[in-house]
Amino acid sequence: MKNKYIDLIEQSFEFPSEEFKVENNELYWYDVPLMDLIKQYGTPLRIAYLPKIAQNIKKARRMFNVAMAKVEYMGDYNYCYCTKSSHFSFVMEEVLKHDVNLETSSAFDINLIDALHENGLLVKDKFIICNGFKRPQYVEGIQRLVNEGFTNVIPSLDNVFELDQILNGLDKHIKVGIRVATEEEPKFDFYTSRLGICYKDIVPYYKEKIANNKQVELKMLHFFINTGIRDTAYYWNELNRCVEKYCELRKICPTLDSLNIGGGLPIQAHLDFNYDYEYMVEEIVSQIKNTCNANGVPEPNIFTEFGSYTVGESGAILYSIVNQKKQNDRELWNMIDSSFITTLPDTWAIDQRFPFLAINNWDKPYERVHLGGLTCDSMDFYNAEAHSNAIFMPRYQQDQDQYVGFFHMGAYQESLSGFGGIQHCLIPAPKLVIIDRDENGEYFTKLFAKEQSYKSMMKILGY
Repeated sequence: MKNKYIDLIEQSFEFPSEEFKVENNELYWYDVPLMDLIKQYGTPLRIAYLPKIAQNIKKARRMFNVAMAKVEYMGDYNYCYCTKSSHFSFVMEEVLKHDVNLETSSAFDINLIDALHENGLLVKDKFIICNGFKRPQYVEGIQRLVNEGFTNVIPSLDNVFELDQILNGLDKHIKVGIRVATEEEPKFDFYTSRLGICYKDIVPYYKEKIANNKQVELKMLHFFINTGIRDTAYYWNELNRCVEKYCELRKICPTLDSLNIGGGLPIQAHLDFNYDYEYMVEEIVSQIKNTCNANGVPEPNIFTEFGSYTVGESGAILYSIVNQKKQNDRELWNMIDSSFITTLPDTWAIDQRFPFLAINNWDKPYERVHLGGLTCDSMDFYNAEAHSNAIFMPRYQQDQDQYVGFFHMGAYQESLSGFGGIQHCLIPAPKLVIIDRDENGEYFTKLFAKEQSYKSMMKILGY
């Protein structure tokens, strides 16, 4: 009878895959033996696998370039990275190796721009799309970049009064974009996004504030869907509305030449994830071209803002199972050596699921379990995959170490959990290790951050 953990995974999913394989009953991730990392660094352990960032950037560029070639699209494609997805220096350095533009969302992002430029990683002609509601400090940072010669800073106007704030005290010419206030998904808590300018106000606003102002050049219409790029009637309807508005505005604004289709491509959230990337990209490009041709306007340059897609699949976190509790006749609790609330906050806050696999003991029989974190919070658990209301692990044995890994959690988790700060029940932030490959393709590791110490937490708390 096939009742081993490896049998379960091979029967349930397409396994092994390009990403995962098993050798000697131990899991390899992108050909990296995870048990070797555990032996070297221990657990809990965050991992950042940098080559995956480059792979996804190249994949998106290839898909858009191929889609544009198929329909003889006349505009250019520009890849932007959303810094808010992960601000770490090693992520930003890897992203910028691949000729990527940046999207910012707060005043402190401007400090990152300064540091990257000072270190020779960011040249002044890169596009810097400045999104978000702009308080005075953010406005001052945008003005400073323009004054210092960054030639493609484009603040995306979130409301009708931001332009006046940006121009106040600015002598140089500036390019701007306008963010469209899209309709939210029908099941959302409210009808229209709080971000951006309403459709009906965009053309009047342009005529009143920009058309006759020689200091300002409208370059971009910015469209953002919170749910990301998905094959739904809702997405295609909102995309079409935005392109129609672009065409209307382009007829009276000859400087407008770019459409920013914010809202990213999805990443794999479970092992049987299925998404036709090529179809979606080709359909987006085709629909934009067809709508523009029908309206008699040139196709715009296409900008995308990919944050999670860029960095999400490069992240993993590994835990030890420290013990098993049996709470009743049916419920087994495998307790991890950390906390889901503090290390994977999306699982607690928005019920996000991640690909999840045992690291070792793949030859053992499997059992259905719940995973519990170390905090005293009843919500600190993980007990369902995206595709099923159950999780399975190799059968727990007191005399054998058991490890588990969660993958594709490289976006947002550290910033949401407060990396290096105070976390729930004072659970320390785990070690963070970077994995990269040398010119021969051999992987190597670097310890970026040690496990958070009690002294650093005491200092933050004022002791």
